[in-house]
Amino acid sequence: MTAKALSEGELVSVIGLEVHVQLETDTKIFCGCSTEPADGEAPNTRTCPTCLGLPGALPVVNEGAVEAAVKVGKALDADIAEQTRFHRKNYYYPDLPKNFQITQYDAPICADGSLEVSVAGRRREIGIQRAHLEEDPGSLQHQGGSIDTADYTLVDYNRAGTPLMEIVTDPDFRTPTETRAFLAKLEEVLEYLGVFDAARDGSLRIDANISLIPEADVGEGGSIDTDALASANRTEVKNISSHKGAEQALAYEVTRQKNAVQRGRAVEQETRHWDESRGITVSMRSKEAEKDYRYFREADLPPLSVRGWRERIDIPELPDARRERFREAYGLDEESAAKLTSTKAVADFYEDVAGRFDPDLAATWVADNLLGELNYRDMSITDVDHRLEEFARLVELVDAGEITTKNAEEVVLRTMLDEGDDPDAVIDAEGLGTAPDEEVAVAVGEAIEENSDAVADYHAGEGGAINFLVGQVMGKTGGSADPGDVNELLRERLEE
Repeated sequence: MTAKALSEGELVSVIGLEVHVQLETDTKIFCGCSTEPADGEAPNTRTCPTCLGLPGALPVVNEGAVEAAVKVGKALDADIAEQTRFHRKNYYYPDLPKNFQITQYDAPICADGSLEVSVAGRRREIGIQRAHLEEDPGSLQHQGGSIDTADYTLVDYNRAGTPLMEIVTDPDFRTPTETRAFLAKLEEVLEYLGVFDAARDGSLRIDANISLIPEADVGEGGSIDTDALASANRTEVKNISSHKGAEQALAYEVTRQKNAVQRGRAVEQETRHWDESRGITVSMRSKEAEKDYRYFREADLPPLSVRGWRERIDIPELPDARRERFREAYGLDEESAAKLTSTKAVADFYEDVAGRFDPDLAATWVADNLLGELNYRDMSITDVDHRLEEFARLVELVDAGEITTKNAEEVVLRTMLDEGDDPDAVIDAEGLGTAPDEEVAVAVGEAIEENSDAVADYHAGEGGAINFLVGQVMGKTGGSADPGDVNELLRERLEE
């Protein structure tokens, strides 16, 4: 579509995503090389003749990767093919030594799915065209600059052959914000399925396709005229590695294209690279067409029958369903339920605690206290899930009134996380057990007797006087009295 045609009215961005997800398996997709993170290991050491593409080496499909793909398909409510097959995608891959990629072309393992997301309080269903299996390339390490300025580039084949699932959406996004919400939701679902580890470097990478069309070509309900979309020049932005990066890259690219149109220039159909360090996209090459990849059947892999796998493979309760169950079963508000189902590990941890104590108390301690302290330390629930019994013991001590909530939050929990001690040891070392009732009563009497001005202010209606007196009692008891109980006792004594 020409710049003149576009400039005649308001422009609407149409965005589709290709999300590449590394599947969590023990070995690579077509060989027995380990997929464990190779941190600290020398480059090009987790390789074999198959993933290096040496003559005579034959691929064998990893059953675990296929099972993971079926789980993803079920979670996306997609059709699971009864029979799927692999092709060779012939394209210059400097980080795939055999110089083609084994992927799926006309018979993907999953197709016609959807994922519902919430954007600014409005729920939208994003269509999933297809999700197919393929092998990951290795990694390129640009030395002395970025992709377009580096002095030279090194190749590490350790990652080559890691199982990938490419999830291709319909062009259903209209804003960069929507894409970020989708990616967050998708990652949440993948984590619940146990097929994905967000902490792994390069575990999720995004390519985005952006077109501009006249607003007049958008129908009722946001539908897009197919002819208008087909005639629009499409720009692909590659090498995006985060939700935030996707939103930033697309915001930049939409603005760049609209500026070009306003200046009377046509939008080129090309592939661009997202340079995160500079916050810009840079041109890489003209956009390839499907014919440029010269797909043909992978002769070394027969068609793969997955008939009946959908019924045989179970998936866990997914985030939305668990969130709703938490609200109904535990009486949680929407915000608390969202926090406590943010990851499967958090939800499992909460349910363990809620099974022992009042659900509201458990929610306060897990969602607010524990997660807040973990976030401050750049930690996650998986760093402490092996200490569930220690955490439950802390909640038990608070629930039984053997330690004040303040001391439990500000001293015991923080020391547990920083020093690794159990709650009883921290309480003994710090002398934080709750003061006996007799000791609190004595401290209340002393505070009233020693602070006649504050007592007079209280009787005169000064709201801050009672807080001052509570502070005096807390000081006398070394912070071991419960502030709420102290407040109540003071008021009783002052009204005598």
